[in-house]
This record gives sequence, C-alpha cells and structure tokens, in this order.
Amino acid sequence: MRNLRLFGRLLPGLCLGAASMVLMAQSAPRAVLLVANQKDQSLSVIDPETNKQIAAVPENAYTGHEVAASPDGKTAYVPIYGNSGVGKPGTDGSTMDIIDIASHKVTHTLDFGRGVRPHCAKYDKASGLLYVTTELDHSVTAIDLNTGKIAGTIPTGQAESHMLAITRDGHYGYTANVGPGTVSVLDLKARKNVTVIPVATHVQRISLSNDDKSVFTVDYTKPRLAVIDTATNKVKTWVELPSIGYGTASTKDGHWLLVALTSANKVAVVDLTTLKVARTIDVPEDPTEILVRPDGAMAYVSCGASGKVAALDIPQWKVTATIDAGKGADGLAWAHF
Repeated sequence: MRNLRLFGRLLPGLCLGAASMVLMAQSAPRAVLLVANQKDQSLSVIDPETNKQIAAVPENAYTGHEVAASPDGKTAYVPIYGNSGVGKPGTDGSTMDIIDIASHKVTHTLDFGRGVRPHCAKYDKASGLLYVTTELDHSVTAIDLNTGKIAGTIPTGQAESHMLAITRDGHYGYTANVGPGTVSVLDLKARKNVTVIPVATHVQRISLSNDDKSVFTVDYTKPRLAVIDTATNKVKTWVELPSIGYGTASTKDGHWLLVALTSANKVAVVDLTTLKVARTIDVPEDPTEILVRPDGAMAYVSCGASGKVAALDIPQWKVTATIDAGKGADGLAWAHF
C-alpha cells in the first residue's frame, strides 16, 4: 500500500467549564449542510434550521469541487481538484483537505504524492473506506482514514472519471466519464473494472436509484437522461428532459428523481414509474448538484453562478428558502451529529 503524506497539526485544546460545554452542546445545530464553493475556495457550513451560513472554511489550495462527510458528522473531506474544468488545461490538484466541522478548521491535508485531480469523494459505511475519483490516473482511489494510507486503487479504464456513485452494500461503484461519454462499472471489493458502458458523446454526473437497480446519468449534448440497468450493465431507456440536465438525486420513497437543468434554472421531477417529467420547479441560476435530506422532507440544490442553495420542500414541490453560500456553490454533503 502506498502511503499518503499527512501534514498539519491538531487544534490546541480548549479549557471550558462543564456548564459552558453543556451550553455549547445544546446550542449547536444537530446537523449541518456542507457546500463546496469552487470560486471562493471555501467550504460553507449551513444551519438548516435557520437556512443561514454559520461559517466559511478556507481551503488550503485551489480548489475543491465536492465534499463528503464522515458518518459521525465530525469531519468533512474536500478533494482539491485544481483550477481547471474537467478535461481542460490547468493545475492538477494532488491533495485533500480534512476539516473539523465543529471548529471550522482544516486540521490535516492528505497528499496523493502527485497531481491526480482528485474530485468526487464518497464514504462507504460498509468498508469504512473513503473512495475518491482520481481522474489523471483513470482510477478511483480507496483511502483508509485510520491509517492515512491508500488501501488500493480501482482502474476505471477511462479518462475524466469525474463523479462516483456507490451501492448501499459498498460492493459496486459507477463513475461518470465525462469526455468519453461512458460509465465504468467497478467491483470495489475485488478492486477491478467490470465493464465500461457506452452512453453518449459526453455525460455528466451520476446517481443510483434507492434499490440500486438503476444508474442515472445525463447526456450532456442532448436533453435526455440515461437509465442504466445494473443487472445487465446496459442503457435500458432514455427519459426526455425539457433541457440539458446535470446532477440527479432520488427521493427517499424512490418515486421521484430530481434533475438539475442548468441552463433553464429549473429542477425537473421525473416520475420513476412512468419515466416522464411530472413537473419543473424554478431555482436560482445554474443549478448543479442535488442532495435529498436523510428525512426525505427537503432537497437542497446548489446553484453555482448565483452562489445560492435552494431549499426545496419535497411534499409541496416548492422552494421555501434561498440560502447564501459562496461563489461557485457546487458539491453538497449532510453532516449529522
């Protein structure tokens, strides 16, 4: 196993009385929404009860696009991609910031040892590993956070493996390979590439249905959504969209798929029983990523050009709040503690 260089320092201890500690515990939000702000080079920490940003954590390098949270809600992981867009010239990020959410500080940085453009991080509860897409290596890297070592890599067999979705049991991973227009199917346990699925000229983003039977990715050249059958690893059908899509997320009941329509400034709601768009909802400019809250009542939509996050009430299909985040608001994660 290849070691990751770990540098930084722990925060100094704070001397607090018992009463003060209890007061802090009672007043602190029990959950926060995390937003990776590309252009601000920061991570927003948002209180979902007040819909207000309570901190903006500066990153150590330019810049993080995505964020993942540990299951205990204490730590955020922000891969530092670089200053370029996918497949475009620019700097090649080689690190990942580790952020203590409570103190709003970068406490450590993991160094991959060379420029790999780490992008999308997903924590797998089944294995306890953090998986990070490492584009320039055409791979997904598995990180053991307890040891600070790379536990292994899984080849995607494709360039620009930008986003990652993982099955609930942690067995399989699926990457959206933007420029090639393909999806790689990975056996994460065996650490091997199972197959590569041709989809379109270009694809963007990726998500799984709640039952892990379908993978969703959008054709980034036409207004349509690919539905991939995970039993056959083939495109099963297409869903026509009002305009070109981007990020997707299923509601907790498995009935609906939310699709960000970036140029239309809307979210499309796809009925997964009929595979038709049932409605669209207006959101701020440039919707990018969608996160459904664990209780299923709300979805959050990052809107990059506007630096906003739309809070979408799912039962009402209505935006109930527009939250100020940072410039280039992009990746989202939910930290519950």
